[in-house]
Amino acid sequence: MNTHKTALVVGAQGVIGRNLIDHLRGLEDWNVIGLSRRGGESDAHVRHIAVDLLDRDDARAKLGGLKQVTHIFYAAYQHRPTWSELVAPNLAMLVNTLESVEPVADHLQHVSLMQGYKVYGGHLGPFKTPARETDAHFMPPEFMFDQQTYLEQRQQGKAWTWSGIRPAVVGGFALGNPMNLALAIAVYASVSKELNLPLRFPGKPGAYDKLVEMTDAGLLAKATVWAATDPRCGNQAFNIGNGDLFRWSEMWPKIARYFDLEVAPPLPLSLTTVMADKAEVWRRIVDKHDLARHDLSELSSWEFSDFVFSWDYDMFGDGSKARRFGFHDYVETEAMFMAIFDDFRRRKVIP
Repeated sequence: MNTHKTALVVGAQGVIGRNLIDHLRGLEDWNVIGLSRRGGESDAHVRHIAVDLLDRDDARAKLGGLKQVTHIFYAAYQHRPTWSELVAPNLAMLVNTLESVEPVADHLQHVSLMQGYKVYGGHLGPFKTPARETDAHFMPPEFMFDQQTYLEQRQQGKAWTWSGIRPAVVGGFALGNPMNLALAIAVYASVSKELNLPLRFPGKPGAYDKLVEMTDAGLLAKATVWAATDPRCGNQAFNIGNGDLFRWSEMWPKIARYFDLEVAPPLPLSLTTVMADKAEVWRRIVDKHDLARHDLSELSSWEFSDFVFSWDYDMFGDGSKARRFGFHDYVETEAMFMAIFDDFRRRKVIP
């Protein structure tokens, strides 16, 4: 019996998609196709396709021949200024992907939808914690609701199943990704050191001592493939976190020690504002330490970091459902941060 599978990873250049592809590379029975706007360098294991998923015709032209796809891993995201403006483009990309591939992929088994704690209203303010997969939806707009409703309706009467994967803030490697908190922290710490400043937590008053959860990108990749291939997980949603909680008041000094920095008392600082004029400082750091030639603007979006550091309320979910269904992997969040920083150093992204 041929058990070979073909994964279509949508959002292949993001922190989630990159790590998912890396995980699939290590599995013997998978072929991988990566979709992104800018494409990528294909090799023996991964074929990259550059496609504009907001353009229905481009999606049909590029994806309409992918008959071999057995699993769609959807992790694409288009940012917009307001919650309501997020709905149309993010729903359209999913629709254009599925309606291009599903009609020709006769052996499609599963569609995995990457979600997050926005499903629970975590981005809006204090919400019920721990958040559970059975929690009621709130008043829309919220594009994740529209995406899941579309999948549920499209799946009716079909042989394939779907899953909703709900990570916390994801930690991993990706450049130019708007939601890479670990890289933002590393760059902020490196600039602080260059300017002979202590490392201050820049968040809102109250955010320093609240309970927070993160999700390692490698752990998330394992969980995503598990949910897509275990029949028990069909048509289910799962919270996926590292398995521990932390407070920035405990984590921040450990991060400072990694960068050989002192810690000063927290002070509300908009990183979007204070990092806006640091391009020349970063170029100086790059020259001094012979780093890879990345402009500061390539490395991180400070807007997302400001958003995370504004959470003056608990932000975590209940991960027990995934464990009840059979997924038991765990990553210590402190170790995750240090491993990511080490990786940035190996790649000469930071000094």
